[in-house]
Amino acid sequence: MENKFFGTGKRKNAIACVIVRPGKGEKSVNGKPLMEYLKSDVLVMDVEKPLNMLGAAETFDVVARVRGGGLSGQSGAIRLGISRALALVSEDNRKVLRKGGMLTRDSRVVERKKYGQPGARRRFQFSKR
Repeated sequence: MENKFFGTGKRKNAIACVIVRPGKGEKSVNGKPLMEYLKSDVLVMDVEKPLNMLGAAETFDVVARVRGGGLSGQSGAIRLGISRALALVSEDNRKVLRKGGMLTRDSRVVERKKYGQPGARRRFQFSKR
Protein backbone atom coordinates (compact mmCIF):
# COMPACT_ATOMS: atom_id res chain seq x y z
CA MET A 1 0.00 0.00 0.00
CA GLU A 2 1.19 3.46 -0.89
CA ASN A 3 1.89 5.95 1.92
CA LYS A 4 -0.74 8.68 1.78
CA PHE A 5 -1.21 11.46 4.32
CA PHE A 6 -4.48 13.36 4.48
CA GLY A 7 -5.11 16.89 5.71
CA THR A 8 -8.17 19.13 5.77
CA GLY A 9 -7.78 22.88 5.61
CA LYS A 10 -10.30 25.69 5.96
CA ARG A 11 -10.08 29.43 5.37
CA LYS A 12 -12.96 31.91 5.05
CA ASN A 13 -15.60 29.82 3.20
CA ALA A 14 -13.15 27.49 1.44
CA ILE A 15 -12.63 23.85 2.41
CA ALA A 16 -9.74 21.78 1.03
CA CYS A 17 -9.14 18.03 1.24
CA VAL A 18 -5.45 17.42 0.60
CA ILE A 19 -3.53 14.20 -0.04
CA VAL A 20 0.26 14.29 0.29
CA ARG A 21 2.29 11.29 -0.86
CA PRO A 22 5.95 10.63 -1.72
CA GLY A 23 6.63 11.54 -5.34
CA LYS A 24 8.33 13.95 -7.73
CA GLY A 25 6.80 17.23 -6.56
CA GLU A 26 3.68 17.33 -8.76
CA LYS A 27 0.86 19.49 -7.42
CA SER A 28 -2.72 19.49 -8.68
CA VAL A 29 -5.90 21.18 -7.52
CA ASN A 30 -9.30 19.91 -8.71
CA GLY A 31 -7.58 17.98 -11.50
CA LYS A 32 -5.59 20.96 -12.84
CA PRO A 33 -1.93 21.87 -12.26
CA LEU A 34 -1.47 24.26 -9.32
CA MET A 35 -0.35 27.28 -11.39
CA GLU A 36 -3.16 26.82 -13.91
CA TYR A 37 -5.80 26.70 -11.14
CA LEU A 38 -4.59 29.56 -8.90
CA LYS A 39 -3.29 31.78 -11.76
CA SER A 40 -1.20 33.93 -9.39
CA ASP A 41 2.45 33.52 -8.39
CA VAL A 42 1.72 34.96 -4.93
CA LEU A 43 -1.00 32.39 -4.22
CA VAL A 44 1.17 29.55 -5.54
CA MET A 45 4.04 30.67 -3.27
CA ASP A 46 1.59 30.75 -0.35
CA VAL A 47 0.50 27.17 -1.03
CA GLU A 48 4.08 25.90 -1.41
CA LYS A 49 5.35 27.62 1.76
CA PRO A 50 5.03 24.59 4.12
CA LEU A 51 6.84 22.35 1.60
CA ASN A 52 9.63 24.91 1.17
CA MET A 53 10.01 25.30 4.96
CA LEU A 54 10.77 21.58 5.19
CA GLY A 55 12.83 21.51 2.00
CA ALA A 56 10.45 18.87 0.67
CA ALA A 57 9.08 20.63 -2.42
CA GLU A 58 10.45 17.95 -4.79
CA THR A 59 9.84 14.89 -2.57
CA PHE A 60 6.04 14.98 -2.18
CA ASP A 61 3.14 14.99 -4.63
CA VAL A 62 0.10 17.03 -3.59
CA VAL A 63 -3.45 16.36 -4.76
CA ALA A 64 -6.09 18.78 -3.47
CA ARG A 65 -9.86 19.00 -3.84
CA VAL A 66 -11.16 22.42 -2.87
CA ARG A 67 -14.57 24.06 -2.91
CA GLY A 68 -16.18 27.26 -1.71
CA GLY A 69 -14.81 30.78 -1.36
CA GLY A 70 -12.49 32.58 -3.76
CA LEU A 71 -8.95 31.86 -4.89
CA SER A 72 -7.33 33.60 -1.89
CA GLY A 73 -9.36 31.61 0.65
CA GLN A 74 -8.83 28.42 -1.32
CA SER A 75 -5.05 28.89 -1.37
CA GLY A 76 -5.06 29.40 2.41
CA ALA A 77 -7.17 26.27 2.88
CA ILE A 78 -4.83 24.21 0.67
CA ARG A 79 -1.80 25.51 2.61
CA LEU A 80 -3.33 24.45 5.94
CA GLY A 81 -4.28 21.04 4.51
CA ILE A 82 -0.73 20.47 3.23
CA SER A 83 0.70 21.53 6.59
CA ARG A 84 -1.57 19.16 8.52
CA ALA A 85 -0.72 16.27 6.21
CA LEU A 86 3.04 16.94 6.48
CA ALA A 87 2.72 17.10 10.27
CA LEU A 88 1.47 13.49 10.16
CA VAL A 89 4.55 12.41 8.20
CA SER A 90 6.98 13.19 11.03
CA GLU A 91 6.98 14.76 14.50
CA ASP A 92 10.00 16.86 13.46
CA ASN A 93 7.95 18.32 10.60
CA ARG A 94 5.22 19.23 13.09
CA LYS A 95 7.64 21.24 15.25
CA VAL A 96 9.04 23.19 12.27
CA LEU A 97 5.56 23.92 10.85
CA ARG A 98 4.17 24.95 14.25
CA LYS A 99 7.07 27.36 14.76
CA GLY A 100 6.44 28.87 11.31
CA GLY A 101 2.71 29.34 12.04
CA MET A 102 1.59 26.93 9.31
CA LEU A 103 -0.64 24.79 11.56
CA THR A 104 -2.77 27.67 12.84
CA ARG A 105 -6.17 28.09 11.22
CA ASP A 106 -6.81 31.69 10.15
CA SER A 107 -10.18 32.29 11.80
CA ARG A 108 -10.92 35.64 10.14
CA VAL A 109 -14.17 35.59 8.17
CA VAL A 110 -16.32 38.29 6.61
CA GLU A 111 -18.40 40.17 9.17
CA ARG A 112 -22.12 40.00 8.56
CA LYS A 113 -24.07 42.94 7.19
CA LYS A 114 -26.26 44.62 9.82
CA TYR A 115 -29.92 45.34 9.11
CA GLY A 116 -30.88 48.90 8.16
CA GLN A 117 -27.32 49.69 7.10
CA PRO A 118 -25.43 49.46 3.80
CA GLY A 119 -22.70 47.14 5.12
CA ALA A 120 -21.11 45.55 8.16
CA ARG A 121 -19.56 48.76 9.52
CA ARG A 122 -20.64 51.35 6.97
CA ARG A 123 -23.41 53.73 8.02
CA PHE A 124 -25.64 55.93 5.89
CA GLN A 125 -24.32 59.46 5.48
CA PHE A 126 -25.30 61.78 8.33
CA SER A 127 -27.23 64.88 7.34
CA LYS A 128 -27.69 67.70 9.81
CA ARG A 129 -30.46 69.33 7.73
